[in-house]
Amino acid sequence: MKNEKGFTLAEIAVAMVIVALLLAGAIIPLRTQIDVRNTADTQRSMDAIKDATIGYALANGRLPCPADGTIAAGGVNAGTEQYNATTGQCADSLGTAVTFGVVPWATLGVSETDAWGRRFSYYVVQTFADKIQLYGNLPAVNPTDYNTPGQTPCNPAPMPTVSSFALCTLGNLTVNTRNDGTHAATAIGSVLPAVIISHGKNGYGAYTPGGITLAAPAGSDEAANATHTNAATTFYSRTPTPSVSGCSDTAAGAFCEFDDIVVIISAPTLMARMVSAGKLP
Repeated sequence: MKNEKGFTLAEIAVAMVIVALLLAGAIIPLRTQIDVRNTADTQRSMDAIKDATIGYALANGRLPCPADGTIAAGGVNAGTEQYNATTGQCADSLGTAVTFGVVPWATLGVSETDAWGRRFSYYVVQTFADKIQLYGNLPAVNPTDYNTPGQTPCNPAPMPTVSSFALCTLGNLTVNTRNDGTHAATAIGSVLPAVIISHGKNGYGAYTPGGITLAAPAGSDEAANATHTNAATTFYSRTPTPSVSGCSDTAAGAFCEFDDIVVIISAPTLMARMVSAGKLP
């Protein structure tokens, strides 16, 4: 009889280790590729939302109001702008003015969520979205109707006739970045009418399609982007950084985790499109 030799346990163990290392080496780049693809897909969705938002202003003379992020998909008014047709104001069901929420995807006909399945946060200045006389009316009663509270007075001449804001109207939203060394904040967008935010892969602070708000971020920059109140006026957009311990977004050292994607709607861009469409001055 012939003796047939097989693999020893040691040889099999070595082979399994080699295979595991090869698989690990392949999985890591794959994960990176997926992250890059998701980021690119989300950026494209946000660019489409920006175009749709400006398109809405061209058709209606104002920017859309935010949708209520706490309403689950399929629920009554899910994805529709919170607009009170009687008062001409962005307001919730209780009549309280709102300037924050999620992108009104049903109103605009755009994607509800980013590539990670979370809703886009949306902040808008009342002057640009309301039609009531306090923030802009059709037609205006007086020039102060086109002022954003706290900003330089706007005295348009001639008065707009088909827009709730004027060429001199300023927003009050700011998007900052930070110096890599000192962490000092520098504005990359100011007096903005609106800001759109994806809360990235970690999703901290985002609304889900189920109407649930995810856990708050640890870092102050992501926390600023997830401040779901009318008082939110300052946001951050910077190079993504991983999660680390002992971090700080405001003091020199290691940044806290950040993976948000921020798209701004600037006043010059909005005004130029409105002028081209004959909606201003």
